[in-house]
Amino acid sequence: MTSIRVLIADDQVMVRQGFTVLLNAEPGIEVVGQAVNGLDAVAKVAELDPDVVLMDVRMPELGGIEATRRIAARPDASAKVLVLTTFDLDDYVYEALRAGASGFLLKDASAAELAHAVRVVATGDALLAPNVTKRLIAEFARVSRAPRAPLKDRVGDLTERETEVLALIAQGLSNAEIAERLVIAEQTVKTHVSRILVKLGLRDRTQAAVFAYETGLVRPSGY
Repeated sequence: MTSIRVLIADDQVMVRQGFTVLLNAEPGIEVVGQAVNGLDAVAKVAELDPDVVLMDVRMPELGGIEATRRIAARPDASAKVLVLTTFDLDDYVYEALRAGASGFLLKDASAAELAHAVRVVATGDALLAPNVTKRLIAEFARVSRAPRAPLKDRVGDLTERETEVLALIAQGLSNAEIAERLVIAEQTVKTHVSRILVKLGLRDRTQAAVFAYETGLVRPSGY
């Protein structure tokens, strides 16, 4: 079984070493490198080709948001970014996801929660810590209330079925759950998801969810 290769980017040496010990103790996860700031993280991604990058938000030289954006913009981008912070500052969540992050987690998460987060984003799924989503949803709601073009123009070349699948992705459903909801094969759902990402020029399900909210295809409940 191939291990999930992880790069840890944080300007605090104790944080880097602590996460390295915790994750190396987990089966199927291997820390392949550490980066001391955002610039170092971008360089180490190119050098080490990790599957997941644990990215601190606040770092010297280059912050985690911009580093995430540069990593996601690489032509051969494959690394998933899991943004970590000691601050419950939801302002960062929206920008991190727009920059290409696949998840967002507070540093006070337990070892089990951290390992789970790494595994989740490595598979291409989204992960948001429950206590950092409230203002993110409010921001999605604010954006979705802005004047916009007709829905058909906003979703581009997506078919009716692909639009339906995109809406369900944004609601947090897995491929298996979407298949059950639409009464289709799970492999068919995977095909739809792949086509959605290609047509919209998106990296993964997380960005697809952001797109669905930003375009107003899905509105946060209660707004």
